[in-house]
Amino acid sequence: MKRAYTTVLTIAGSDGSGGAGIQADLKTFAALECYGLSVITALTAQNTMGVSSVYPLAETCVIDQFRAIVADISIDAIKIGMLGSAAMVKTVSSLLREMKHKPPVILDTALSSSGGRTFFPQEALPLMRAELFPLATLITPNLPETALLTGMKQPPETQQKIEEAALQLHNTGAASVLVKGGHSESDECRDCLFFENRFFWFSSKKIITSNSHGTGCTLSSAIAAFMAKGERTDNAVKKAKTYLDEALHAGKNYRLGNGNGPLHHFYRLW
Repeated sequence: MKRAYTTVLTIAGSDGSGGAGIQADLKTFAALECYGLSVITALTAQNTMGVSSVYPLAETCVIDQFRAIVADISIDAIKIGMLGSAAMVKTVSSLLREMKHKPPVILDTALSSSGGRTFFPQEALPLMRAELFPLATLITPNLPETALLTGMKQPPETQQKIEEAALQLHNTGAASVLVKGGHSESDECRDCLFFENRFFWFSSKKIITSNSHGTGCTLSSAIAAFMAKGERTDNAVKKAKTYLDEALHAGKNYRLGNGNGPLHHFYRLW
């Protein structure tokens, strides 16, 4: 009897430098003993110094990639990253609705790069909320993205404000919400999960490192991997945060390029 892979599909942009996007997703899946598949939404020209250009792919190209995969391979979880446009939101949401088997969907609301390059037009945010949030098992905005998605004038800072924002995003349509606290000025990273009508808080000491390129991609991909294995959302988030912290810690003593380097996704192997 042959064994079956645990499969995770990422729908996102490509980062040729390997730190974020599709490449980080696939590394994370492999590190967590899952078989990664990909649908590429855009090509980027970037390195550790930042993103210099973005080349969106045609919607028909994304449709063909997706349908070819799901027609042949069973998918245990889906991670969605950079989409880039309202048209791509419509395309991806339509493809998800086509699926007969509905795996967990983790939506990383990638609105901009860590260097500040905008990946998603602000005027298309209502469409993302309307089309994709109801299809998502979990959305994972950081604090600045939370402010944009809720219409706040500035990112929430207090526990009360963060919980209010998470609840607002849930009421918009997302089944569960993880508000990531890595952008706070505290020396702790405190993430707030709203799941099954409860708030869960996850705290860890911030790891001081310049090698943090792809942190958001890696966390959402790790959550997807654990959920593909059957973990509940809260347990998947807890295990994914542990993996992320360990990958950040392992990568801080390496150097790649002249800017913001990557995590060490395979620290358990070498």
